[in-house]
Amino acid sequence: MSAAPTIEPTREARVDVLFDRLAELQGQRNAIDAQIVDVVAELDRDELWAVTGARSLESCVAWKTGSSPVHARGVAAVARRASEFPQCVDGLRRGELSLDQVATVAERAVDGSDAHYAELAQSATVAQLRTALRFAPRPAPDPRPSPERSVTKITDDEFATWRIQLPHVEAAVFDAALQSHLDALVAEWRRDHESRDGSASESAPPFPTAADAFVRLVSLGWDADVAARPHGHRTTVVLHVDVDSPAGSLHLGPMLSEAERRYLSCDAKYEVWFERDGKPIGCGRDTREISRRLRRALEHRDRTCVVAGCGSSRGLHAHHLVHWEDGGPTELWNLALVCAHHHRLHHRGLITIRGPGDAVRVTDASGRMLDGSSVARPPSKSPPTDVRYRGPTGEHAQWVWYAPFAPSTDASAADN
Repeated sequence: MSAAPTIEPTREARVDVLFDRLAELQGQRNAIDAQIVDVVAELDRDELWAVTGARSLESCVAWKTGSSPVHARGVAAVARRASEFPQCVDGLRRGELSLDQVATVAERAVDGSDAHYAELAQSATVAQLRTALRFAPRPAPDPRPSPERSVTKITDDEFATWRIQLPHVEAAVFDAALQSHLDALVAEWRRDHESRDGSASESAPPFPTAADAFVRLVSLGWDADVAARPHGHRTTVVLHVDVDSPAGSLHLGPMLSEAERRYLSCDAKYEVWFERDGKPIGCGRDTREISRRLRRALEHRDRTCVVAGCGSSRGLHAHHLVHWEDGGPTELWNLALVCAHHHRLHHRGLITIRGPGDAVRVTDASGRMLDGSSVARPPSKSPPTDVRYRGPTGEHAQWVWYAPFAPSTDASAADN
């Protein structure tokens, strides 16, 4: 007897089975995301994330979950506004809404719009939710602040483009300085390359431009800075210390705690004036500052802030692992690059940085190692059951028929 032929399922049937499985998995994922939001909300409620040395709640979430900054920002937004959007968060908890849908609402929607967007999100995609939010009224903006000074840089394969924004008063000073250097370059060029009839030889360099003047302005300013501060990174700190107590203060400045004194003197040239009863009795010798060669070697070794998960590469401080006051030498093995944020946390006792420099260990206030890895591990519990994600309908949005959210006049009157 021949075996009965097997009937292959149709492509449509296979798609239905796969989509059914996808709906179940996505529903479980949404419910689990809701639990993550609850954990993050508790971390935010009492600022527990700060003890980890993270810069913000978002960076803590990205670090500990191994997720992208965009995803972490969405989780933090939902956690912060969970009490304002209970229906949306309940939809997430039941698996009916995705984290991205709820995060879009939490990041952009105004207070009182919870019910409106909880219903809309049942059938709208994230892109459609963003469009709907653009139709919604926005709160009155704060008075426009005065523009801040800024310097930005864009780099491609061949050039770097700088964009400088200055108030008109400071811009006038910059323009005058740039024009002065341009005039000097033009005078030098004409003196060296222009003949009496006003012509120049074909081998003469190009006529000076504003870009040449800018480079000259930077170069001469750098030369002046090197002459004034040979170490080129930090300036001299003058401290006054009472020999009979641990009290210290800045020269013509406020009193300093021990942590502040150590922070200021960690990567600097400083002099100490010893006092008794408010009267100077002597001056200690200057510390040895970090030389340019040592700084370059330190930057080549560490590249970024040594605190795991930070990654900052600009404005880094050279931290003495064994402080200079405790006999620590200014040598490569006793130095580590840290950003200003983590440098302050270390001297405040919130994190601890131990050496040697090529094998730095960073721990939090309770002694736990900060290794930069996420806390993800295989689950010990079964995923939530009986949750399914129906998902957006996929229909084309007819925005001409859409009624945007509008705050009720009764609520507005009550607020006033």
